[in-house]
Amino acid sequence: MARASQKRKASSGGIGSFLTFDRMVAGQVILLIYWAGLGIIALIGFSVVGAGVGLAMREDGLSGWLLGGPLLVAGVLVVIALTLLWRAVCEFYIAIFRISDDLRALRRNDDALFAARSEQRAAQQSAPPTQPPLSY
Repeated sequence: MARASQKRKASSGGIGSFLTFDRMVAGQVILLIYWAGLGIIALIGFSVVGAGVGLAMREDGLSGWLLGGPLLVAGVLVVIALTLLWRAVCEFYIAIFRISDDLRALRRNDDALFAARSEQRAAQQSAPPTQPPLSY
């Protein structure tokens, strides 16, 4: 049992934890993916604003603004909905990976308790009896 705990301590930091999957990097990767997705959503938002303003300026008079205004409002609402949906998806993935980390911690705790109970049983079995045998 000592070797397992030494192996865990040796791989708890640095490249060892990366190679043995003791420390997950998925949280940082999801954070990068989240910001990249927000950048794409921002580009979509800028294109919708540009399309709405361009349509409004292209047409003469009030008809251009009547066509471009609803496009602009609908585009902004879609961008807000996409932002909230993207945030929810990324939070879901982070929650899944945190559940995995919590399960790993619970398993380590369970392994430690099992090792302690095994050592306690071994000590009880090797100890001499505390009461002398009864003689009749």
